[in-house]
Amino acid sequence: MKKFYLGFAALLLVMFLLAGCSSAKSDKWSEIEERGTIIVGLDDTFVPMGFRDSNGDLTGFDVELAKEAVKRIGLEVKFQPINWDLKETELSTGNIDLIWNGYTMTDERKEKVNFTKPYLDNQQVIVVLSGSAVKTKTDLKGKAVATQTGSSSYDAIVAEGADADFKDGEIVLFETYNDAFMDLEAGRVDAVVADEILARYYIAERGVEKYTVLAENFGQEEYGVGVRLEDKTLLDKLNTVLDEMKADGTAAEISKKWFGENIVK
Repeated sequence: MKKFYLGFAALLLVMFLLAGCSSAKSDKWSEIEERGTIIVGLDDTFVPMGFRDSNGDLTGFDVELAKEAVKRIGLEVKFQPINWDLKETELSTGNIDLIWNGYTMTDERKEKVNFTKPYLDNQQVIVVLSGSAVKTKTDLKGKAVATQTGSSSYDAIVAEGADADFKDGEIVLFETYNDAFMDLEAGRVDAVVADEILARYYIAERGVEKYTVLAENFGQEEYGVGVRLEDKTLLDKLNTVLDEMKADGTAAEISKKWFGENIVK
């Protein structure tokens, strides 16, 4: 009997643990709907997608797109600035419901999150100061090359193995692209690798005459919204409203406001 009870107790423990795991990985739409708010995680320095204006208010292309999409879903939106290097952890632990801020779709990230349909094309460009001796990717050998920690720019460089040829065999990492561009202007780094959409915006704001974007880049990519793997309902609702916004011209209007043309896929 003692063995029976021990075995039964062990079985109950296993069932309890399995139930807990199942619950932890279940679709959280009912919780989100009851809360009435969708929490969007973002890097609030990532211009022009999601950043703070001169008054300290959040603005940007993705911010406006998210506000409209969540409104159409019938809920309120809350924007939560996060450490971009920990974005997938913030999502999986439930601190945020979406990653929506120029979030590049990669095979590695698809193992951790579900993505909506892509809504923008992008590429990883190389920016140097005007007059720089760096004209091609080959010229980066021995140079100090910077990007943001946890960015797809970093992943693209490493995927090519190019960082081994950089100064000290490593990439110079910054918490924000703003810091990286400041060091480029100060001559402390020789080049910055960044999302083209962000880089073009920085260049336009700071003076096109100061910079050169090389013809070569570190690859083409697409932006999508990151959703927890288990949140199928939220993913379906997002895809539906994003399709509606493309069809009725709302997405195009937001794009023209920020980029001067419709670049939405």
